[in-house]
Amino acid sequence: MTGDARLGLVILAVGDMPRARAFYRSAFGWPAEVDLPVYVEFRLPAGMRLGLYARDAFARNVGELPHGVPAGSIATTELYLYPDDLDGTTAGLFAGGVRPLSPLAHRDWGDEVAYFADPDGNVIALARAAPA
Repeated sequence: MTGDARLGLVILAVGDMPRARAFYRSAFGWPAEVDLPVYVEFRLPAGMRLGLYARDAFARNVGELPHGVPAGSIATTELYLYPDDLDGTTAGLFAGGVRPLSPLAHRDWGDEVAYFADPDGNVIALARAAPA
């Protein structure tokens, strides 16, 4: 093991591609690097990327259809984000139809964090780093 693997892309399989695309575009305003009917890839700050893949097209790549999350449930995936404008980003999430999970609060590890669920049940954490 060399330890040189770098995380550059996270892909979420989504049930309703147009809804997911609109949600993330409206909530965060990230530019799309790739924008196809079954896949969109957003460019995030610091060289990271987030991909959204229509569940059935995702299955063609990996060989198995991922389970959808029942309405009102959450997935085991969490996007932990540090927005520059926490209040503005929170407002953008609500405008996009996010479901609140846990209000903004100081957490045991020091960050102040609020938790939400996107339309597919993926957890989005908006955090403010603990003072150094």
